[in-house]
Amino acid sequence: MSTTTQTTPYDAIAQVPAFEVTSTDVADGQELPTPQVSGIFGAGGTDTSPQLSWSGFPEGTKSFVITVYDPAAPTGAGFWHWAVVDLPASVTSLEAGAGDDTGSGLPAGAFQLKNDAGLARFLGAAPPAGHGKHPYYIGIHALDVESLGLDASATPAFLGFNMSGHTLARAVITPWWEAK
Repeated sequence: MSTTTQTTPYDAIAQVPAFEVTSTDVADGQELPTPQVSGIFGAGGTDTSPQLSWSGFPEGTKSFVITVYDPAAPTGAGFWHWAVVDLPASVTSLEAGAGDDTGSGLPAGAFQLKNDAGLARFLGAAPPAGHGKHPYYIGIHALDVESLGLDASATPAFLGFNMSGHTLARAVITPWWEAK
């Protein structure tokens, strides 16, 4: 991942420098593996959040937010699949499955907001059949505050609004998935 400014749907939140995100489960520009596809919505997967690691974020980072967003969802507003807030700056990776129903793999203080399906967990890919390839923007956002002061009732859109003045840098990988 480049350390220059990127062009992503997250740029509406803030155009900022990039840092690096890697994963043993998903790859930028590659098809999502089955575990990251939705089982809840019957697409054949297990709704397992991917392993993620990040580095190269700016000095002054006090916390991270993780989001997964599909701008191609046929909703008029895209679809938020996952949002994790208040990850301490000392945390630079999450294991696969951290975004389960209880957030069992998240560090103390971090929590999941409800996605666009109303579930406080990771929800895998499940675009409509015949709708083409959907990109899944997995973003790690480095913030200049330890907490945005949100509670579990906040929406991912409200999270984005609150991140807009606090995002120092962002790392993004964009796998895709297509229902056939």
